[in-house]
Amino acid sequence: MEKERDFKISLIIPAYNEEKYIDACLENAIKNSNGKVFEIIVVDNASTDKTAEMAGKYKSVRIVKENNKGVTRARQRGFIESSGNILAFIDADTKMPPGWIEQIISEFKKNNSLVCLSGPYFFYDILAWKSFLIKIYWALAIIMYRIISYMAVGGNLVIKRETLEKMKGFDTQIEFFGDDTNTARRASAFGKVKFEPDFIMYSSGRRITHFGLLKMAFIYASYFFSEVIKRKSVNQKYIEIR
Repeated sequence: MEKERDFKISLIIPAYNEEKYIDACLENAIKNSNGKVFEIIVVDNASTDKTAEMAGKYKSVRIVKENNKGVTRARQRGFIESSGNILAFIDADTKMPPGWIEQIISEFKKNNSLVCLSGPYFFYDILAWKSFLIKIYWALAIIMYRIISYMAVGGNLVIKRETLEKMKGFDTQIEFFGDDTNTARRASAFGKVKFEPDFIMYSSGRRITHFGLLKMAFIYASYFFSEVIKRKSVNQKYIEIR
């Protein structure tokens, strides 16, 4: 069994034009990591706003640039630039809850075969009835996870460096959607991929607002089953969502 001191956690945050959200993201990450994160890296993914400037206010945050736009490329850059043996990925519009880092340490300490940990998103800025439907969605998703034994959410993703190295990193050919299931599927070849319902990350619901709840659920389901059945992601051009 590994000990807490064996974990060097790199927290990696891809960010493209996130000046509205990056402050809250970093404030929560710094406060709730309780000094148990080895490094925090913000990957400025060709932003044209003040994302990098705002992130630069935090002395404990390192900013790296990835000018080839796309979240998989930003995550890949974070992977390359980081030096931790546990890589934790969140999105720039998330708010890390208390205990999130401690849960990572606990899960990896008690299971040496665990290579990847993820859990659901809940949304801090959507209506109550939508939140209720989201809980139903995740209940169904967890049933599917128990059938196929892998699942992940890209903005609530923790993976061992050695596993990502064996996978040769993220699939940077994926433009939009499907990258999380792709990562979980490929990681499952090297050990346990755990989707823990209580490992929660809070995120903005702006994508739900942009697409609509039903369309968003359909999109995610389509990409999920494409990866599971066809072992490839549906081609999709990058979509900018404010």
